Amino acid sequence: MTKRFGKTVAVDNVSFKIKKGEFFCIIGPSGCGKTTTLRLVAGLIKPDSGKIYINGVDYTNIPTHKRPLSMVFQTWALFPHMTVYENVEFGLKMRNVSEADKKEAVKWALNLVKMEEYTHRKPRELSGGQQQRVAIARALVIRPEILLLDEPLGNLDFKLQLKLQEELKQIHRATGITFLYVTHDQRQAMALGDTIMVMNMGVIEQMGSPIEIYSNPSSVFVAKFVGESNILDGSVKAVEGGIAIVETRLGVFRLQDKNVEAGDRVWVFWRPEDTYIGRGILDADYRFDGEVLDFTTAGSVTNYKILVGGQILKATVKGLPMDGIESGSKITVGCKVSGLKLITKAASSGLADVERIILGE
Repeated sequence: MTKRFGKTVAVDNVSFKIKKGEFFCIIGPSGCGKTTTLRLVAGLIKPDSGKIYINGVDYTNIPTHKRPLSMVFQTWALFPHMTVYENVEFGLKMRNVSEADKKEAVKWALNLVKMEEYTHRKPRELSGGQQQRVAIARALVIRPEILLLDEPLGNLDFKLQLKLQEELKQIHRATGITFLYVTHDQRQAMALGDTIMVMNMGVIEQMGSPIEIYSNPSSVFVAKFVGESNILDGSVKAVEGGIAIVETRLGVFRLQDKNVEAGDRVWVFWRPEDTYIGRGILDADYRFDGEVLDFTTAGSVTNYKILVGGQILKATVKGLPMDGIESGSKITVGCKVSGLKLITKAASSGLADVERIILGE
């Protein structure tokens, strides 16, 4: 599909498939095209070119209300003058469902979202989390084949987001409905998705399982957008027997890669949990002397920032801060070859200013 708004190409020749019953997440920074893609699938806007198929049927020119789908928005859009029951049954009324079938369907939907006790309340009498549960029940009550969710947890506080995340997973398992979920929050996508599609500047950067996206990012953009990362800009000096000899500001790395040539610009990438400090340094293949700039702890893990040769490296270790390693401490940090990967492009969009794209500056 391609979709333009004036001179802006919001979705640029994007193609993908979603399996029936899958929890499919689209992520990316603001303005990357993810919500436009969702609105195209919903039929709220039409593509300038391309087709949308559901179960092999061309739905490109079929209006939203005739598509086998429902939507849940970030703003809950409940009818304020209606009770919870009336809000949930609204879609069934529009379909002229019998009274007996309506009651059974509403009961099923409210039970699914744990809101059966609140049938007579108005939206203003509910918390934000409860209102979002009602919105989900209203979308599910018509038994759609596809549920489209556009930043559905964006208006909720962090703890409530975690709770509803888990409930969404349970609802997905219980119903077997295909979920198409759009978010800028990569943590939600990692927790929920069977497949994640990362978008940037209207194109697909990468598509795969959460593990694949996290462990094997296809570009610097994906590496930085999904999780924390250590990335060294480098150049290939030579390739010998499938081993790339890469020069960086922290020295020379020898990494297995058959797809690069001498002179190529590349990036050496690894995750903070693959950075070794303290006693773990004994296992490292590459070691560097540095100074601890800062550290933060969440109790279960501690995150360190270490200045090494003008480059900030990140290290994540289990548990509370290590004894004797404080801000200003001189330490040795390291990494193992097994945790390193060569990345050969900045971004699929061709725009190399990755930080500015991610931060929306």
